[in-house]
Amino acid sequence: MKRFRLSHAGLLLAALVSMLFFSSPAEASRPLVIDSYIVKDLGYSRVFMQKDTSRLIRPASLTKILTAVIALESGKLDQVVVISPAATGVEPTKAGFRPGDRILLLDLVKASMVNSSNDAAFAIAIHLSGSVEKFVRAMNYRARAIGMKNSTFTNPAGFDTGRYTGNYSTAEDLLALTEYAIHNPLFNEIAMLESIVVRDQRSGRYYLLRTHNKLLARYPYAVGIKTGFTRSAGKCLIARARKENRDMLLVMLNARGDRWTMAEEMFEKAFAAPASSMRRYAEAEGTSPGGLEWMHGGRVE
Repeated sequence: MKRFRLSHAGLLLAALVSMLFFSSPAEASRPLVIDSYIVKDLGYSRVFMQKDTSRLIRPASLTKILTAVIALESGKLDQVVVISPAATGVEPTKAGFRPGDRILLLDLVKASMVNSSNDAAFAIAIHLSGSVEKFVRAMNYRARAIGMKNSTFTNPAGFDTGRYTGNYSTAEDLLALTEYAIHNPLFNEIAMLESIVVRDQRSGRYYLLRTHNKLLARYPYAVGIKTGFTRSAGKCLIARARKENRDMLLVMLNARGDRWTMAEEMFEKAFAAPASSMRRYAEAEGTSPGGLEWMHGGRVE
């Protein structure tokens, strides 16, 4: 009986080794179930892989990157914003601000980027433009100036149903936006924060807000930037990673599955490839990167 147990254990060990080292190609390279994506090596300005980058897709809270850009460029970050009832009457995710709270505009930018707080995004819009409608006009004007040719925004948070139907962008537009945004050092600092503490200047109340971006904790090379989710948009992500003097940017729209694992695998595949092979890999995906243009400078989750 003892000999049988040892033999049985040996067979199990052999099977495990076989699974680890002799997996089939299909197992080793799982398909990416993502509607649209792009991975770009920023240092070499080359696309590594892409799919349907000009397809109009709901970007969910990736919209807040544009809201943050407008606020960061406003010159008003030290202003105190009085939170209005209109800013608090939105759907989750919310920071939980109360009407009458007095929050620094810079802290609202942090809340909208880190915690994806919809009340923060609406408060930014109302403070800077006087109304959400006027801010949306500013968003679409700024988007065109940055080079986002095919995007239309209907609100500062990323809602995409009801009165906010029609909030659309593309992977190539969102990449252009992010490439513009990362030229701002303060944007980069905010984009990689895992948590923030926001203080109400009126009552002294503190709000502790945490990121939804699990990639920051689980992938050692991640340096931000923004998550997004709605039922209509699915799971979205814009992520940046740096490894051994390589700098990669990933846009992922409507990922069906574990977006964190898929993002890690896409980054690792890109980092493993020599820079000279970037165009070859991109063309192997079935889409030529040659037609893309980039401008360098400009519940919803």
